[in-house]
Amino acid sequence: MTAQKDTTEQSDPAKFKLEADGSFKRVDTVFRDFIEKGGRFEPQADRYHLYVSLACPWAHRTLIARKLKGLEDIIPVTIVSPMLGPQGWPFASVDPFPGADVDPLYNSEHIKDLYLKADPEYSARFSVPVLWDKQNHTVVNNESSEIIRIFNSAFNDLLPPEKAALDFYPTDLRSEIDAINEWVYSDINNGVYRAGVANTQSAYEKAVHEVFAALDKVEAILTGKDYLVGDQLTEADVRLYVTAIRFDPVYVGLFKCNIRTIRDGYPAIHKWLQKLYWNNDAFKATTDFEHIKTHYYAALSFINPTKIVPVGPVPHIIPL
Repeated sequence: MTAQKDTTEQSDPAKFKLEADGSFKRVDTVFRDFIEKGGRFEPQADRYHLYVSLACPWAHRTLIARKLKGLEDIIPVTIVSPMLGPQGWPFASVDPFPGADVDPLYNSEHIKDLYLKADPEYSARFSVPVLWDKQNHTVVNNESSEIIRIFNSAFNDLLPPEKAALDFYPTDLRSEIDAINEWVYSDINNGVYRAGVANTQSAYEKAVHEVFAALDKVEAILTGKDYLVGDQLTEADVRLYVTAIRFDPVYVGLFKCNIRTIRDGYPAIHKWLQKLYWNNDAFKATTDFEHIKTHYYAALSFINPTKIVPVGPVPHIIPL
């Protein structure tokens, strides 16, 4: 019998690759196709399937975009367990965590099984989200920033007019959205990971100061405003939200991003976060603090060996 290839370098969070200075560098995603008319991947109802973790901020982006656009009946979703382990993200058939699903298409045990089905020679990380094509049995895209743009416009012809009209990446605001996305990604979305996964004091301190300098910048932008760009909800808000909602419950403690909390240190960001969560169900309904906290504190045991999940903050998000 042929020995199975060891894929733990691609799946085990304890085997994150660090730079020589002890800093964390995120690996680029590989599957980067788009759904478009006349292309290999045509927009069709129930042809595509979304695999996500409720814990993962990158996957969370796609869930928010899917709900904002009303794509629930067009693109079904499957949720993995938050207990990321040596074999990667498990389905409920392996780890029946409350709220996790079995894989309805192939009864896969882990997300990695899908990647290896799409490409047996796949050598990058087995990440979520995964936008899957049921017709060709392959991954369309595993880059969350591109999936949310696919959801923003690719299925408009299949949607009711009021949903098709919603545009979270409008042409006249794209340059401003792109500019904000760039530094929010590097210094906040990924910045908290650079702080939390760093294994030297200097790499950690550099990252954590960049996180809070960027939060200071966001605070200035949001003072007196409800949204980051153009006085309307855009993908820039979606992309920042997924980190901001995890900040006080996870990143302050586990990732040592503890110069300030959102709730006590950034009144404008805090109000923006509260309004998105409490006033827009696309944000609240896709936010699961049990999955989020369990994943970070219990699954990332190379950072938190006791796997104790903290009770607080109480409440996870303060009511308006």
